[in-house]
Amino acid sequence: MKNIAAQISGVAALALAALPMVALPAAAFAAPASVRISDINLLSPEGAQTFQHRADYAARRFCETDKDLGSAAVCRKAVKQELNEKAAVIRAAKLEQATTFAAR
Repeated sequence: MKNIAAQISGVAALALAALPMVALPAAAFAAPASVRISDINLLSPEGAQTFQHRADYAARRFCETDKDLGSAAVCRKAVKQELNEKAAVIRAAKLEQATTFAAR
């Protein structure tokens, strides 16, 4: 009797553990939005424009599973903001590297 009760409670625990995964949207399982920057110069206007085009595309792809136009727009805005923040950090590091190199 104990064995059956243990099996039932084990199955119930697994079902309860899996329940939150079923409720998550598909975007939560999607690959993170990424933009390739190795081939562009983020310090140049052309490189910055290319980055913006790529960020727009990555945001649209990442948020394409959102069926509601409002939530899709919010998603795209958030993704682009995060990508721009990360690009700003990289841009600042490259600028620091360029000015440090020039000073030596």
